[in-house]
Amino acid sequence: MATPRPGNQTVLMIVDVQVGVMRQCQNAAQTVAHVAHTVERARAARVPLIWVQHQNNELPRDSDAWQWVPELLPEAGEARVYKQFNSAFEQTGVDDLLARLGATHIVLAGAQSNWCIRATAYGALERGYDLTLVGDAHTTSDLDPGDGTVIDARTIVRDLNVTMKWLEYPGRRNRVAAADEVAF
Repeated sequence: MATPRPGNQTVLMIVDVQVGVMRQCQNAAQTVAHVAHTVERARAARVPLIWVQHQNNELPRDSDAWQWVPELLPEAGEARVYKQFNSAFEQTGVDDLLARLGATHIVLAGAQSNWCIRATAYGALERGYDLTLVGDAHTTSDLDPGDGTVIDARTIVRDLNVTMKWLEYPGRRNRVAAADEVAF
């Protein structure tokens, strides 16, 4: 069991809102607008931002697809983390960065809901962080599991929002809040 983190430092973690990721996602423009609104609110509250960027064969580092969407760009001094696995915690140094910031609470937004957002959310809770998932600032694409069915992206997003609302970890708080409702 992870020990809950003492303190009350919040950080905003933006995951994989990249050109090549978002072009596949449902409601991409609306999601990007909600992420951007959350970023503006976090900056105004002087909350540290952590920008997590995926790279793999489909998103080679420095390619056009790998870049952040034009509406969302890190500012000088904001942390950037590069990952190769779904969770932002796996082989990235995010834990060390969060420790340096004194982080105890992660506000999470980005893509894709069923992969990197879900894995990062669970990773945060399993490591003792409190978590707020920005319910209208994450998205994904439809999923074809290869059995002749398709799982609609809206269903995936809704499922994660419901799961994070009711999921319980000892000593940790997690919740889902809209971009306008996130408490910084």
